Amino acid sequence: MSSEFVDPLLVGLRENLVTRDLRLALDATALETQIAKVDKADFPHVAARFVAERLEQELQQISGEEERIEFVNQLLTTMNSVNHGEHIEGPEPQQLLSTAKPPHAAPQSPSIPISEVALLTNAQGDPRLGPELKTEMLSADAVDVVMSFVRWSGIRLIAQELQELNRRGVPVRFLTTTYMGATEKRALDYLVNECGAEVCISYDTQTTRLHAKAWVFRRDTGFHTGYIGSSNLSKAAMVDGLEWNVRVSNIQTPALVEKFEATFESYWQSPIFEPYIPEKDGERLQQALNNGAADKVPDSLLATNLDVRPYPHQAIILDDLQHEREVLNRHRNLVVAATGTGKTVIAALDYRRLCENTKGPRPRLLFVAHRREILEQSLRTFRDVLGDGSFGELLGGNYRPTKWDHVFASIQTLSQETVYTKLDRDHFDVVIIDEFHHSAGATYERVIKHFDGCKEFLGLTATPERMDGQNIVAEYFDGRIASELRLWTALDNDLLVPFHYFGIADGVDLSGAQFSAGGYRVADLDRLYTGNDQRAKKIIQATREIVTDTGNMKALGFCVSVDHATYMAEVFNQADIASGVVTGKTSREDRDQAIKQLAAGELNCLMAVDVFNEGFDLPAIDTVLMMRPTQSATIFIQQLGRGLRRGQNKSVLTVLDFVGHQHKNFRFDIKLHALTGQDRKQLQRSAEHNFPVLPAGCQIVLDEVTQKEVVANLRSQVTMSTKDFLADVRQMSTAAEVTAGLHLKDYLERSDRDLPSVYKPGATRTYLGDKGPNAWVQYEAWANGRSSFRPSEAESKLLQRANKFVHVDDPVRFEGYLRVLNSGKVTPELLQDPLALMLYYSFWPSGHEKGLAAGMAELLNARFVREELEQIMQFREVVSRAVPRPLSGGLETQPIRSHATYTREELLAGLGVGSLNLEKPGSIREGVKWIPELQTDVLLVTLKKSEADYSPTTMYHDYALTDTLFHWESQSLTREASPTGQRYINHESEGSNVVLFVRKAKNGEMGTEPYTCLGNARYVKHSGEKPMQIIWELERPMPASLFDIARAAR
Repeated sequence: MSSEFVDPLLVGLRENLVTRDLRLALDATALETQIAKVDKADFPHVAARFVAERLEQELQQISGEEERIEFVNQLLTTMNSVNHGEHIEGPEPQQLLSTAKPPHAAPQSPSIPISEVALLTNAQGDPRLGPELKTEMLSADAVDVVMSFVRWSGIRLIAQELQELNRRGVPVRFLTTTYMGATEKRALDYLVNECGAEVCISYDTQTTRLHAKAWVFRRDTGFHTGYIGSSNLSKAAMVDGLEWNVRVSNIQTPALVEKFEATFESYWQSPIFEPYIPEKDGERLQQALNNGAADKVPDSLLATNLDVRPYPHQAIILDDLQHEREVLNRHRNLVVAATGTGKTVIAALDYRRLCENTKGPRPRLLFVAHRREILEQSLRTFRDVLGDGSFGELLGGNYRPTKWDHVFASIQTLSQETVYTKLDRDHFDVVIIDEFHHSAGATYERVIKHFDGCKEFLGLTATPERMDGQNIVAEYFDGRIASELRLWTALDNDLLVPFHYFGIADGVDLSGAQFSAGGYRVADLDRLYTGNDQRAKKIIQATREIVTDTGNMKALGFCVSVDHATYMAEVFNQADIASGVVTGKTSREDRDQAIKQLAAGELNCLMAVDVFNEGFDLPAIDTVLMMRPTQSATIFIQQLGRGLRRGQNKSVLTVLDFVGHQHKNFRFDIKLHALTGQDRKQLQRSAEHNFPVLPAGCQIVLDEVTQKEVVANLRSQVTMSTKDFLADVRQMSTAAEVTAGLHLKDYLERSDRDLPSVYKPGATRTYLGDKGPNAWVQYEAWANGRSSFRPSEAESKLLQRANKFVHVDDPVRFEGYLRVLNSGKVTPELLQDPLALMLYYSFWPSGHEKGLAAGMAELLNARFVREELEQIMQFREVVSRAVPRPLSGGLETQPIRSHATYTREELLAGLGVGSLNLEKPGSIREGVKWIPELQTDVLLVTLKKSEADYSPTTMYHDYALTDTLFHWESQSLTREASPTGQRYINHESEGSNVVLFVRKAKNGEMGTEPYTCLGNARYVKHSGEKPMQIIWELERPMPASLFDIARAAR
C-alpha cells in the first residue's frame, strides 16, 4: 500500500503532503503533530511522487484502455507548455522497447525491465547476478565498475561479453584497490590487455579501504541501470553466494544513479586512483597485492619517482601558507597538525612549490629535527617529493655535509658552536624546524636566532604549547598560526582513529559556581568534585557500562586539581581499575614510569592535572575520561587528541564526558564546534536529532538529561538576548582594560565568539527602550555608555546592512572600500570607480531612490558606517586565508578576483551590471547572467540546493570532480542547439568568457551566503539537454578548503 494512503490517525513518522482532507482529519483529533515546510528545491520531487501515487490509483479505477489513455492525455494537455506533443497513442497503450539499425538486431533485454528496480538475493526464482550482468552488457554504451576485489574466477564468467564490448568500442572502466591483496593481477591484466578496459587502482590501503561493489550500465537512450550490493567479482559471489544486490534504474531511482556517476567520476579523476598499465605497473601491483595479503605496510608510504600530490587536508595547509606569504607578506609561519597527518610531506610539498617559484638553483634548505630517525625519514620524504634521489645531506652522528646546500640536521649537532657559527646568518634561504614545541632552552634558541636571515622560516608542531608553559606562537610567530588542521578535517580524511563520545549527566549543579571568560574557578570545582562519592560512583558505573573491558583499558582521566586526581585514583583502585596520578608537580622520571606502566597494562588509567594536554604521545590510549568541565576548544581538543592517534588493534577512541548542570554563561557550542565543525544552528539541530552527520565511524551519544542540557544551552547561544550580549561586551572591555572603544577584533578574539554572534541576519536590538541597528558600533556604545554615538535615521539604515561586508576577504576591497569612504566628496571619477559601485550596490541593490550621486554622497557623510566597516575589515584581514588573483580573458582590470568571496550584488556590480548597462544587480535573481558588454557568462552555483540536512534528489547536480574539473547543470530548458547552449560549447572560438562562482548553500548563520569566485572556466564536454550537464575546466585550481566541500566523493 502506498504511504500516502495510510490512515493519518495512526501515530508514527510519515512524510505526507498536507492536503485539505488531511488537515481536516488532523484537526478533528487530539494528536500532537509536527509539520514542516517543504523545501523549495525538494518540492518538484515531493509533489511529483504525490501526484504519481494518486494518478496510479485513479487509473486503477478506470477499466477501459481507451478511457485510460484519454484521461492521461487530458493531463498532458495541461502541461504542453513543457512537453509539446507528448500524448499517448491509442487505442491500446504501447511501449517502445528498443531500436536498431538494420541489418543489426536489437540487443536482448535483461530479465528485469530496465525502468524497474529489484532486490536480488540469489533466492529461488531470483535472476542470478552473473547472467543479468551479461545481458546488461549487450545493450550498454558505457560501463563503469567499482569493485573492491577483482578475481579471475569472476572475470572468466563474463569474458565473452567483455570482449564483445571491446569489439563494439564501448568504454569500460574499472576502479579497484590492493586492499587485503584479494584482487588478482591476472584478472586486471586480462581486463586491460584482452578487453580494452581502463583500470585505475588505489595503492593506498591505509586510507582507501574500498569495500564498494557496484556496476552502472549507461545507455545513449537515457535508460541507465546499475547494481549495488555485496557481490565481488568472483564466481562464488556472482553465482551461488548468499549475496544481496539492488538493481537500480535511472527512471525509478535517478538520484541513486546520479550519485553513483558523480562519485565514480570523482574517484576516477582523483590522483589516489592511478591508471594501471600492465607492462609498466605490473611489478608494483604484484608487490602491493603481496603486502596487502600479508597485512604488511610498505617500508615507505612514498615511492621514489612517483608524482607525490597532497591529500585534501594537506592542500588546505599549503593554500594557507601561500596566503601568509603572498597576501600578508609574512615569512615566519607555524603549521599545527596532529601527529600522523603528514607534516613532513606538507613541508616537502611547500618547499617544492618554493622551488617552482624560484628562478635558478633550488633555495638553500635547513631542516632541523631532534632525532636521527626523523631526519632520515624526512630526507627520504623530500627526495620522493622532489623526485631527486640525491637531494640533501645529513648532519648528525657520523654524518657531515660537504656542500651545505640542503642540510637535514640534528639539533644536538647543529647547535654546537663550532658548527653553526661557521655559516652566515643568511646562508640558508629556507629553515624548517620539526616538532617546534621542543624549542625550549638555549639549544634551539641559538640556532633560530643565528639563522634569522633566512627568507622563509617554517615551524611544524602537533601542539603550540611548550612543556615549560611558554607560548611559541606569541614568542616566535607574532601570535599567529598560519594554518591549523581542523579535527573534523583530519577525521574526514581518515587520518585519526574515530571517536565515540558519550555525554553523561553526573548530577552536579554548577550553576552557582563562579564563572568568568576563562571558565570555572578551580576552587569551586574542587569543592564540588573532590570527595563527591555519588558522582564518583556514577563515573565508575558509566565506565564499566560503556568501555568494553576496563581490565584492558588504557585511559587518561582529566581532573580539576591534585586533590581531585588523587581522590579519583583511589576510587578507581577500590573498584579494581588500576590507576595512578600524574600532575604538573610530578617529576619527569615518575611521569615517564607511569606512562610505561600504562602502556604495559600495569595501570589502566592515569588521572592527570595540568599535563598530557600536549607533548605526550602514546598511541595505545583508547579511552579519555573528562571529569572536569572544559569550555576552551584548545584544551578540549588537546585532551581529546591524546587518544586519537592510530594504534595497533585500536579501532575507536571512547570518550566519556561527565556533564553537570552548567552555569548560564557556560558554552557547549565551543567544544562541539571543535568536535564537528558545525555552526550553532546546525549544532542545535544535530543535538536534537542525535548528531546524524559526523565523520565516518564517529558517534556522539548524549543521555536524556545531557541532551536537554546541551540543547537548551545551544538554543540560548543562538537566541542570545541583548542584555546578555552587552554584558559579555562589558566583561571583555574590562578584561582588555578598555572603558570605551573596544574593537570588534579584540572582542571576538577574547570572547571566543564569531561574527554571527554580532551580526544576526535581519536583526535589530532594543536596549533601555532605544532601538538600534545590527552593528558593532551600536552594541559597543550601548555596552560602554558611549554617548557620542548618535547616528541619523538614514545612517542607522545603512548600518543595518553592515553584515553585508563580513565576508570580504581580499586586499582590493580591504583598501578600496575604505579609500572610497574616505574620499571626502563625490566626483565623476568616483561615480565610475568599480569599487565605489560595488560598495554602493551593497547598500542599495536596486539603486538609491535619488540616484547614484545622492547615494554616494550619503555614504561619504556616514562616519559611523566608515567606522563600522573599518572594524569589520580589520578583523577580516586577520582571519581571511584567500589568495586572490585577477581574472583573464580581458577581465584583468575588473575588481573581481578568483578565490575571493562576493555577494551577488558585489560580483555583478564588479562585472559592470549597473554601470555598463541599465540593469541593477538587485533585479537579477537567476543563477546565470550573460553580460554582452564584457562578452562574459556568469554562472552562480549553489552546491546544496535544499535547506534540508540531506536531500538525495538535489545533491548531485553541481559538484567538483577534481580541483580543476567542475560538473555543472544548466538551467532546465537549455538545449544544446540553443544560442545559450552553443555559446557555452563554443565560447573559446567565439572569444567569450565563462566565470564560475560557487557557494555551499543559499543560507547560513549570516543569512544569504556569498559566492567564491573560482575564476575563468573552459568548456570540456557535455551530455544531455534540458538541462545540459557540462564539465568545465578551471583555469586556476579551486581553493583546497572549497574543493573539500564541493567534491562529490570524499
